Amino acid sequence: MVDSCKSCDQCDNNEEQFCREGMVGTYAGKDRETGEMTQGGYSKSVVVREEFVLSIPENLDLSRVAPLLCAGITTYSPLHKWGVKKGSRVAVVGLGGLGHMAVKNAVAMGAIVTVVGRSESKKEDAVKLGAQHYLVSTNDDEMKKSLSAFDVIIDTVPVKHDLSIYTPLLDIDGALIIVGQVGPVDELNTVPLLMGRRQVAGSLIGGIAETQQMLDFCGENNVLPECEMINIDEINSAYERMEKSDVRYRFGIDMESLSA
Repeated sequence: MVDSCKSCDQCDNNEEQFCREGMVGTYAGKDRETGEMTQGGYSKSVVVREEFVLSIPENLDLSRVAPLLCAGITTYSPLHKWGVKKGSRVAVVGLGGLGHMAVKNAVAMGAIVTVVGRSESKKEDAVKLGAQHYLVSTNDDEMKKSLSAFDVIIDTVPVKHDLSIYTPLLDIDGALIIVGQVGPVDELNTVPLLMGRRQVAGSLIGGIAETQQMLDFCGENNVLPECEMINIDEINSAYERMEKSDVRYRFGIDMESLSA
């Protein structure tokens, strides 16, 4: 975000991402002053309202910081708002650009973290990232053993899928928070929700204050995404690789290559 109205109830509550007049995105947003489209992102410079400037902890590697303002805050915010702390039982569904940051953030918060995947292909990665357990969702026996096993589930899957296989894994009053899929999901069976006062929720990013809190937290705990640095002229091939899941787990663009 680079701007918002800063006068509505949500902005007053440090939730600029839910601004009643619409927050202004870094790119493809409508500039509140000029009416023009914002063109941040792949730019040499970005115009930002002063309240939206963030401070980067000096110990963090700048070449890996940018994804913290995307996947970092997207996963930190629900973990924070749902009160994850030392000993909390957290499951992360999907181990990609979002999922690996959910794991790192939850581990740094002291949670007992389980990665949920459709196969064991990412089990080794999950362990390297700090997860204590790995659950294969296609293994019926493992899933049955994990009923009511989690306080919070962060669902990072970016396509339409069945939430009903995950909700029974929540303990009473547990929450499954969707941060990946933007659009329809499969028809939801409400029985696990009713029988355990479980909830399914969604989360976007965080407000500026929470984003700064996230950056400070990452600085204190040395939390950074796994990044592969590319030059600006490699964007198209990187995008094609991303569609094939051929990245572990984020690309970072060396902006010095823009003027090369």
